[in-house]
Amino acid sequence: MVSQGATGRRTRTLRAENALTALTEGPESPERLRRVLEQALVFTGATLAAVYRPGEDDDLLYLVESAGVPQTVYGLRDSYAASGDSLPAEAYRSGRPVFLGPEGLAACAEARRVARRDFHLAVLPVHGDDGRACLVAVSEDPHGFDDEDRKCLDLIADAVVCPVPVPAPEGAELGSHAFSLALDSGRVEVGDGILELFGLNRAAFDGRIETLLGLTVPEDLPSLMSLFEAGHLSAGDRELEFRILQPSGPPKWLRLRGRMPAGGEGRPARLVGTVADASTLRSDVTDVARVQRLAAALSMAGTVRDVSQAVVSALRVPLRADRIALAELENERLVVTVLDPPEPESWPELWRLEWRSEWPEAPVRAMPTLASALREGRAQIWPAGTVLEPALADVGPGGLAVLPLPAAGRMAGACLIGWDTPHHFDADERALLTASSGLAGQALMRAHALDAEHELVGMLQRQLLPRRLPKLPGAVAVARYLPSTAGLELGGDWYDVIPLPDNHVGLVIGDVQGHSAAAATLMGQMRTALRAYAVEGHPPDVVVAHANRLLMDLETDLFATCTYVDLDMEEGTAWCVRAGHLPPVLRHPDGSTEIVESDGGPPLGVVAQADFPMTLLRLRPGTVVALTTDGLVESTEADIDVGMDRFAHGLAVSDPGHLGLVADVLLGGARRSDDVALLLLRYDGMATRPLRETWTVWRVPEAARHARRFTRRTLRVWGVPEDAMDTALLVVSELVTNALVHTGGQVRLDLTLIGRRLRVSVADTSPRTPVKPTNIGWEATGGRGILLVEAVSAAWGSVPVSGGKQVWSEIALDG
Repeated sequence: MVSQGATGRRTRTLRAENALTALTEGPESPERLRRVLEQALVFTGATLAAVYRPGEDDDLLYLVESAGVPQTVYGLRDSYAASGDSLPAEAYRSGRPVFLGPEGLAACAEARRVARRDFHLAVLPVHGDDGRACLVAVSEDPHGFDDEDRKCLDLIADAVVCPVPVPAPEGAELGSHAFSLALDSGRVEVGDGILELFGLNRAAFDGRIETLLGLTVPEDLPSLMSLFEAGHLSAGDRELEFRILQPSGPPKWLRLRGRMPAGGEGRPARLVGTVADASTLRSDVTDVARVQRLAAALSMAGTVRDVSQAVVSALRVPLRADRIALAELENERLVVTVLDPPEPESWPELWRLEWRSEWPEAPVRAMPTLASALREGRAQIWPAGTVLEPALADVGPGGLAVLPLPAAGRMAGACLIGWDTPHHFDADERALLTASSGLAGQALMRAHALDAEHELVGMLQRQLLPRRLPKLPGAVAVARYLPSTAGLELGGDWYDVIPLPDNHVGLVIGDVQGHSAAAATLMGQMRTALRAYAVEGHPPDVVVAHANRLLMDLETDLFATCTYVDLDMEEGTAWCVRAGHLPPVLRHPDGSTEIVESDGGPPLGVVAQADFPMTLLRLRPGTVVALTTDGLVESTEADIDVGMDRFAHGLAVSDPGHLGLVADVLLGGARRSDDVALLLLRYDGMATRPLRETWTVWRVPEAARHARRFTRRTLRVWGVPEDAMDTALLVVSELVTNALVHTGGQVRLDLTLIGRRLRVSVADTSPRTPVKPTNIGWEATGGRGILLVEAVSAAWGSVPVSGGKQVWSEIALDG
């Protein structure tokens, strides 16, 4: 007997080889590939093993089979472009294995698809008689795949034989209980046995999947529909039991087994499988089962409306009720969240006329019978013929049930169930109503809390994003933000437009990992930091590098991506820096588009000492710069490169003259499974370009005189009037002297003339802002310079510039 420990580990490869030999020498079977993959779970401790192979056209790698947890847990897709930059595609093309840990995964595009990054990924090429493929394995062991694990994975890769997808020939006859569904058109081919199960004949069946779904019990329809949605399918077998309605008697249970075979790009996705009678194995649904299903549905309900819809779905059909209303109780008023059916004419006239709303908001005192039921806190049932107030009598002339919804020691709301024809309430129905009321009340309270959190996070995000974009010289900018509709929490997408000195503007777009209040808060911190570093006058690569170090110092588990563009409005040039984010897309004046090919650094918060290279962009008047987050271009159905191409095409066919409409059109195709931020800027060029001259002030005894002489010579060339020139010379003398006396290092004088405004700026290396004295005695020998500057200037101030400051004065030219 082999002992455990080091010796046992050394023999693990041998045991894996023996197991794989036994599997591959056996007869060929559809289950063999799955059983081979299961050996990776046994001998390497992997939590997932999957195989990808090309389809008929070799353009896409499809998931053929998997074992272990679903691949979506780790952000793995059902298909990858064979020519793309994904890890499976890289291993497939190069024929070399790839092993990555959490740090390596953090810098990959795959990591943005999931919140967790605490796993190790292995991708190995597969070379078999049927062509190339790749094996993907995932381990959550902190140490990843050791040497023995990698040897076992090599053996498994050698043992993999992928089934070649063979499309069914046109006109091929299906088995009696087989079906083939085209997911794009909804056309389905079925055998005679399936038609018999559904009570249809061949002549009456129109070949549409909707016809079969219409015979399904409504409670089972959502789970069945999810199986038919291509976005939720992956390779491998699927099995589901559902019920269909019968002309008489209880519903019939059927069992569906399906599979989506891999195929080439351009070939419609199909679901093939069988449907069989499962009624002999399943009894009719009991009230206990209904309560269990309601509890399961309520556990997934995130909003008050979701809770209401779950209650309606669980009760109306089983109780054969004609109408259900669910209302919250807020400050002695009933706020109805769901009316089923929703048509106003199905409800009492009083609800529509006196309460003035299709969705009533009525005081409880208007319905004393209902108020009494809420005070008692237990389900009340009134059979047909009971005298009730008009507001309730017309809800259930054949019988009315009122379910108070208790939660946390108070009433959260009420559920009204009505019948048009006389209804007999048996003991089972009464028990079902009582059990349902408690579950719904608790779920309603939870939904209230989640709604409040959603509103809080939404308000936080709205406060952290810019309320309005600034007016820019020579450009127009618009921005859009769409929160995700999947889940209650908002994410960390952000944008910003930052006016900078000398007619520069900074464009920023970014995305913080995750969807939570923490992500929104971190987004606000990063937006503020980038704005502060940009306003200080740092170049773009330094701005992003500072933000990266700040995020590392915050010691958060989250990371962020961003793209920063510094645009010179006078010259029409821009410098772009990317930190793990999507590149800008340029729409040129001729209508052509360009996805900027630029090197980028890693996401912010991943590598402390990271480089962020800059890329030069040249813009002609009429060029549109488009920045977006991956929520607009990435989805489970398409690779991000496909999404970027689609985004560029949408920009190309748009009219840049109406930038707001362009943004709305581009967002029209957003899938809303993630937050989306979009920032567009149209560069028009400046109608009037300022005149600029710069002088480096040397620290010599006559430095101020040299600066005045340079200023006089420049202003004469510009045609500045003599009186304004004297004022400018006074300002230059005072600001230059202050810089030389009170600071060290280099001093620079900048003169700018735009329109009828002359700007004098003096920059030095001291960050200290000049202080205006409050009072000066007659014997004081200094301190009057800033007072003189203030007196003769239309405006003056000080701004930080790259570790120092710039003191400026603007002089109005009246002559």
